[in-house]
This record gives sequence, structure tokens and C-alpha cells, in this order.
Amino acid sequence: MDEYINANRRHWNELVEIHAKSKFYDVEGFKAGRLTLDRIEQEGVGDVKGKSLLHLQCHFGMDTLSFARLGAEVTGIDFSTKAIRLARDLSSELGLNASFVCSEIYDLPKKLSGEFDIVFTSYGVLPWLPDLKRWAEVITHFLKPGGIFYIVESHPFAHVFNDGNVSDLQVHYPYFAKAPMRFDEHGSYADAEGTLEHTVHYEWMHPMSEIISSLIAAGLTIQSLKEYPFTPYKMLPFMKQDQEGWWRLPDGREDVPLLFSLKATKKECSF
Repeated sequence: MDEYINANRRHWNELVEIHAKSKFYDVEGFKAGRLTLDRIEQEGVGDVKGKSLLHLQCHFGMDTLSFARLGAEVTGIDFSTKAIRLARDLSSELGLNASFVCSEIYDLPKKLSGEFDIVFTSYGVLPWLPDLKRWAEVITHFLKPGGIFYIVESHPFAHVFNDGNVSDLQVHYPYFAKAPMRFDEHGSYADAEGTLEHTVHYEWMHPMSEIISSLIAAGLTIQSLKEYPFTPYKMLPFMKQDQEGWWRLPDGREDVPLLFSLKATKKECSF
């Protein structure tokens, strides 16, 4: 398993520089005051002012720092050393109070103490995790009783489609795959032309049933599950961007679930 994680870390360490320069992330706009959280995230999490928030797989921290701008006491976690370094630099440059920890999610209870009102994670996180049972246990570990967990993520069904040079939906990847899938490719969702040295990376498929069951087994109560026919980036080459900035299938195509959001809570202590 370490082989896969180490390959992914090398891959993401390289992506940090590419992403920081990309129009997709618009770091300069963020420095000028732009919030990077979309309406789904803001409405789903709700008012964060004065609340403690743990952001898992935070990349280089712009969403984490956006929550700080909204008044949350934030801690961001990522396994990429370069991502955490840039997150800390942004926090310092902008004078935003935030804590950033470089850690694998599964090792986090050994590196971080305390409990949080909110545990948050979003967009492109689950395919990089080999074990959702342990992931959910970490979430429960860090949530205060009565606290909320919120995730918005690409729908697992959307990951079955061929994202290569195609003009229509083509089932290409197995929905119920157990083994990690190996990819060897340049570029990323933020910059398709980006050149990488460490092109090999590994991803895991997690069906919706596994996501929900893992959270329930860890002691969380599902409060809501929503599905959406759009994504925040051009997941498939024939998608069209709408007026709000979401990417959708072209007019006339049948809608399929491309995104989901889920809110869960940790039970209050009973005495």
C-alpha cells in the first residue's frame, strides 16, 4: 500500500506548482479577496463563524482559508509537503489565522489532538483513499458530539465513464473495482497541458453504498444526501459550462449523477 501512497504523494507534490499557476485556481484572485467556496459548500456547511473546522485533504488551503475569512477557526490537512508549505505561506501572507498539518489521513490521530464542530472535505478526495472504513473512523474521532461532517464530491457513478477523446458517454471503468487503478498521464483537471515528471498515480473506486455504509458504521447519522447533474470542472471533454460556472452534459443528453453532497452528524453524549 505504501507504494501507491508514495507514488500519489510524488504526483501531488508536482501538481501543487502547476495548480498554483493555473487559471482554474486563480490564486491572485483569491489573494484579492475571492472566496473559493461555491454555493453548495457554503449552503451545506452553513454559518461557520466562531466554529472550529477541520478540512481533510485541503490541497494548498484556499478553501480552508476561505472558511477562515468567514470566521471559522480552521485546521487544514494534506499529505503533500509542498501543498502544506504553500498553504502556510498563503496564510501568513494574507494574515489569516489557520493551522496546517502535513499528514496521511489515517495517521492524523497520532499528529493532531482535539475535537471540531465541523469536519469538511470536498472535490476529488475519495479516489485517493484506499480504505473508507478507516477514513470514516478518523472523521468520527475528530468530531465533537453534535458536530457535523460535510462532503461534496464527484459522484462515484461519474467515474465509470471514459474521459479520453470521446464525444458521448462510454462506460469504461468498473464501478465495483476492488484493486487500485493505475494511471500514467500528464496534466490535471486544472491544466491539461501541465508537464509532470511523476505521471504515475493510483486511484480507488468507492461505490455510493460503501461511502454511506462506512460513515454509518463509524457511528455517524446521515442527515442529507443530494445528487447533482453537474461538476465544478470539465470532467468529460464534451461537457458545456453553464452561466453559473458548472459543467454539464450538452443539451439533449440524459442527465446522470455527476456530483453528490452528504451531511452527517455525530450523536450527542447521553448520560
